[in-house]
Amino acid sequence: MRNLAIIPARSGSVGLKDKNIKLLNNKPLLAYSVDAAKQSELFDTIVVSTDSESYAQIAREAGAEVPFLRSKELSSNTASSWDVVKDLLLFYEKKGILFDTVTLLQPTSPLRKAEHICQGFAMLAEKSANAIVAVCEMDHSPLWSNTLPEDGDMKQFLREEIVSLPRQSLPDYYRINGALYIVRVDHLLSKKNIYEEKCYALVMPRSSSIDIDDEIDFKMAGLLLDTNE
Repeated sequence: MRNLAIIPARSGSVGLKDKNIKLLNNKPLLAYSVDAAKQSELFDTIVVSTDSESYAQIAREAGAEVPFLRSKELSSNTASSWDVVKDLLLFYEKKGILFDTVTLLQPTSPLRKAEHICQGFAMLAEKSANAIVAVCEMDHSPLWSNTLPEDGDMKQFLREEIVSLPRQSLPDYYRINGALYIVRVDHLLSKKNIYEEKCYALVMPRSSSIDIDDEIDFKMAGLLLDTNE
C-alpha cells in the first residue's frame, strides 16, 4: 500500500503572522508535522504544499518534498485543504505515481505525534475503513451554549431539562481537532465528503489536540511541548 502525507502550509496568516514557519521552541512549526510523518515510517512520500519559496526551503530542510509551488487559486482563503490534496494527487498521477491513501497533517497541530498516525493507520486496517479522522473531547459541553438576543436575556438560553442537571451527568461530546485525516484515495475521489461511509473517529487526548490559530494557542503549545519532553 502506497501512502502519501500532505502538510498544507500556505504563506500569510490573519491570526498569527507566518504561523506555519514561526519558531516554536526553536523549530519551525511545520517541521513538527514533517517529523511526525517521518517517525511513523508509514509514508512513501511526504509533501509540504505551499505558495512560498521561503516556506518550501524550510520544508525541504525539515525533510519533506515540495514538488511545486501552489497556485494562487489554491492559496486563497476560500480554497479548501481537500482541493489542495486533489491537486497533488493529480500531479503525481500525471507522473505515473498512484497512492492508496492520503493523510492530511495540519502544521498547526504540533502536538500530534507519530504514535497518533500509527494508531490511525491501525484503525484504518482493523475496521476496513475508508477514512479515519482525529477528534478530542470538548472542553465544555455544547449543551451549556447558545446564541444570545441583543438584550442578553437568558430566559431560553438553556433547554429546561438541562438546567437542573449536574455537569457530570451530561453526555460526552467530541470535536474534530484537525490533527489527522487518513483517507483512501478512491474514497476521497468518489464521494462528496469523506464522512459519508465507513469513516471512524480516532480519539486523541485534549493535551495533544491544540490547533494553533493565535498567539495564545502558540504559547500554550510551547508550554505543553516543554511538559511532554
